[in-house]
Amino acid sequence: MEPKYTIFLALLLSTTTLQCSSANANRSGLDPFILSSCQTTRYPSLCVRTLSAYATKIRHNNDQDLAQTALTISLARARSVAIFVAKLTKGYVLICFKRREYLAIKDCIEVLGNSVDRLGQSVKELSRAGHAVASEDFMWKMSNVQTWVSAALTDETTCLDGFSGQAMGGKVKRLIRFKVVHVAQVTSNALALVNHFAEKRSVQIP
Repeated sequence: MEPKYTIFLALLLSTTTLQCSSANANRSGLDPFILSSCQTTRYPSLCVRTLSAYATKIRHNNDQDLAQTALTISLARARSVAIFVAKLTKGYVLICFKRREYLAIKDCIEVLGNSVDRLGQSVKELSRAGHAVASEDFMWKMSNVQTWVSAALTDETTCLDGFSGQAMGGKVKRLIRFKVVHVAQVTSNALALVNHFAEKRSVQIP
């Protein structure tokens, strides 16, 4: 096959693939912008599921809206899990736990509280960063957001670490691990979208 036909065929296949991907996204009702952006995250399927419910609030091709929404979702779910874990230390549920389990839960409540605080700070700081007109101001605010979200993710991981080891009862792991792992994955995705926004915006402002 001659080189010019090979090049033509490659371009044709590439164009067809992009058109098919776009068509599939439209048929599935999913936002192509969310689909493509979520590919930068560690858990893309989860990213698409969580953000698609808020697609109408995310302006097309607006990376800040996407990151802001992802952080807000992470905050809401971290707060929900913190409340759930706190309830395990109250009432009749408490008598079901061994001392080590109880102490792990108490530690988890503390670090999840820290995670909620840091995510709350991050949501506000990201909003302020979007209004920054100078590169130095933007980068400073985004550095704060990245640091706080990273710390929140570490807090969530620390909660899970408290339930590691064979000595820890399976009941507690089943009650807590699934919910905290989910929040950690949502937070990880939010951090990836924050990083993506920071990288793209930093080259657009003076």
